[in-house]
Amino acid sequence: MTTGSNGSARVARLRGTRVAAIGGAVVVEAAGELEAARSAFGRRAWTDARDGFIRARARDTLTADDHQALAESAWWIGDIDASLEAFAEAYRMYRREARRRSAAMSAMYLAVHHTERGDGAIGSGWMSRAHRLLRDEAECAEHGYPLYFEISSAMVRGCNDEAITHARRMQDLGRRFGDPNLLAVGTLGEGRALVKQGRAGEGLPLLDEAMLTALSDDLHPLWTGAVYCNLMDACHEMFDLRRAAEWTRAASRWCDSLSEAVMYRGICRVHRAQVLRLQGAWEPAERAAAHAAAALAHVHVGVVAEAHYEAGEVQRLLGRPADAEESFRRAHEHGRDPQPGLALLRLDQGRPDAAAASIRAALLAENRDRLARARLHVAQVEIALATGDLNTARTACTELRAVAAAYDSSGLRAEAEQAHGAVLLAGGEAEEALAVLRTARRSWQELDAPYGVARTRLLLAEAYQALGDDDAADLERDAARDALDRLGAGRPAAAERAPLPAGLTGREAEVLRHVAAGHSNRQVATALCLSEKTVARHLSNIFTKLGLSSRTAAAAYAFERGLATPPRG
Repeated sequence: MTTGSNGSARVARLRGTRVAAIGGAVVVEAAGELEAARSAFGRRAWTDARDGFIRARARDTLTADDHQALAESAWWIGDIDASLEAFAEAYRMYRREARRRSAAMSAMYLAVHHTERGDGAIGSGWMSRAHRLLRDEAECAEHGYPLYFEISSAMVRGCNDEAITHARRMQDLGRRFGDPNLLAVGTLGEGRALVKQGRAGEGLPLLDEAMLTALSDDLHPLWTGAVYCNLMDACHEMFDLRRAAEWTRAASRWCDSLSEAVMYRGICRVHRAQVLRLQGAWEPAERAAAHAAAALAHVHVGVVAEAHYEAGEVQRLLGRPADAEESFRRAHEHGRDPQPGLALLRLDQGRPDAAAASIRAALLAENRDRLARARLHVAQVEIALATGDLNTARTACTELRAVAAAYDSSGLRAEAEQAHGAVLLAGGEAEEALAVLRTARRSWQELDAPYGVARTRLLLAEAYQALGDDDAADLERDAARDALDRLGAGRPAAAERAPLPAGLTGREAEVLRHVAAGHSNRQVATALCLSEKTVARHLSNIFTKLGLSSRTAAAAYAFERGLATPPRG
């Protein structure tokens, strides 16, 4: 018994020694894994960091800061459920440790990522917690971060002065507490609000400055991405194609360096798709948009919506209406207004009345943001001219030109010039249209935007034909056809239009149809939204080209040549 007892005690001691040894090895192993995870996080090796933190978490060894690092790592690679769970745990641990500022930051990130995912009410709740935690804290850098969302909210409401105030406070906090993130993002916010006010000359340099800082790698990568997204959104709103292309090239290099970063690689793809579409690389643009939509399906609902819209625009241009319809539908499901793409699709489908109604409704709904309205007005000019509604086209063109003058953006200026030339041409002012359209063509060429060049060439062909220069008209039309063929675009009717007899222009043919119908100059002027003086000038040109001297003879000619179909309007 005694021997047995002593033996049992010895075995127990040996077992205890073995357990201690094993336990020590486990502790050493766990510590090694945790250090490796922390090191991977510092190197931005997001997958290794996430996996290492998760293994260490299984042994209950993570600190609050480790949970925060796990949350960030998981977010970068698109593991949003794991990210939200880890941010919530970091928040709880910071609260238990009475680290209110750190808890507020965790709550803020939870607010951001829930909102991006489409869970706005949950996001609002977390943001409220962040504000409450900071309310009684002495002023610190953490007070600056929620201002980012105050700036965005103010701009959405059209309160740009308020946005500028928040942005300047954010910069002040960044300077006083040595936080480069706050300084860069505050500079960005001020620049964007100034642009929205129409003060592009003051705002754009601030946007460029913020982006330059972001790409210097002095910022947390999340805020580098935020700066890039906002800058590209501003370029897209302004049609600033040159700046968008330049910064997309620079930011693409940054995105590519974050090989595992699902979020920003997806965002880069959307912006790249926008630039590629304008440059005429439509198939690569569609692929980039599709990849972004798939990669971010459960990460960022707003970017997914924009990716679907961009895919729809490319599919529309490539003459695939069913695919475009589906993409615009999915953009709408994710919260993106599918205009003006959907209205232009209706026009392409031969449904001009539906197109006109859609674009009119979109403009009624968008009554604050001048840049957003400008994009809609570009489409409205095209649709109105296609339906013979010259008055609406003129009104839309006037507002478009005013916005282009205020913002002085390269792409917006080209759009306004093209629209103005088209309106002048439709109004029978071919001489004035010619000069404007030549400027528009040159603007599109400088921007390396081949579709814009081709569309403008078609209008130039009409202007030259109206002025009797058939050779120049043929050159422009042939160049447009070649460009459209290279792009893989369906040809607009203007590219295929058979030449009218005796060198008549499209407008002169319309006037002749009305004359054949027995209409007076006043009736023709009313129907075509022209002055009687302009109608008289058209009639004089018609008589000269046809070698006739009376309305009766002109009407007979129209019937003989099949031009006496029922006139439009």
